[in-house]
Amino acid sequence: MEKFKSGFVTVVGRTNAGKSSIINRLIGEKVSAVTNKVQTTRKNIKAILNTENAQIIFIDTPGIHKPKSKLSNVMIESAISSIPDVDIVVYVIEATEKEIDDDTLNKIIDSKKKTILVINKIDLVDAKKVAEIIEKYKDLYNFSAIIPVSVKQNKNVEEIKIEIERNLNEGPAYYDIEEYTDQSLRELAEEIIREKALKLLRDEVPHGIYTEVSKMKKRKTESGEKIFDINCTIFCLRDSHKGIIIGKNGTMLKKIGTYAREDLEKMLDTKVNLKLWVKVEKDWINNERLVNKFKANT
Repeated sequence: MEKFKSGFVTVVGRTNAGKSSIINRLIGEKVSAVTNKVQTTRKNIKAILNTENAQIIFIDTPGIHKPKSKLSNVMIESAISSIPDVDIVVYVIEATEKEIDDDTLNKIIDSKKKTILVINKIDLVDAKKVAEIIEKYKDLYNFSAIIPVSVKQNKNVEEIKIEIERNLNEGPAYYDIEEYTDQSLRELAEEIIREKALKLLRDEVPHGIYTEVSKMKKRKTESGEKIFDINCTIFCLRDSHKGIIIGKNGTMLKKIGTYAREDLEKMLDTKVNLKLWVKVEKDWINNERLVNKFKANT
């Protein structure tokens, strides 16, 4: 009988490299928000993949970027600090990247960790370009594997799981096999609502929002139907942003609510009564008390 394996795997790389998309695809559940906006992932999130002979605990980290606030500094620190404490590193780069992310690569080199290099978005380049990237990276570090993938086309993504299992050591299941994340339902709800806002809002607004669920309660309607009451506030940096989030006659907020409710009902497998509010919290991205919420707890 094959021995059971387990371990922690951090997924690191620049913003928008596709880290969260890869994890969501492997897990088969929406664990992390996915948008085409930078800084979508703000804190380390655990996603649990259970296979017949292994349990893989992924750590989805914020994208590496140039810090512009206390929040940015905390996000980068959370991503980098995850590297020394895991069994395997999955380093995700884009096939269209212009230059190597030396800072992240140097942290990996210093850690001497088993590392799988994933080249994402190969659907955007030709085979010659992919071969050039492999040639460029293979001499920079002794990668356990180099895997070109396209999450969009679901090409070679399964190979990441296979390679991780191959490199894991024997170990116990750290989480119940029914679990797929260490996040609470409240945190998952906040991620879903924030994701919809990020996808719908203009570029200058998303970086300055965060969501906070103040109520999440299951009840039965008069007809006996189960329903979740969820109250959530979307915080933003400026009065002008508040107006954009609400939209003319409340149209934007209604749209965010409609799309979020659809995902919430799928996740909770029940009807959802979602109420949204928008409040201004000026310069919260430099407020230590609020920013500490995003610090790594791994």
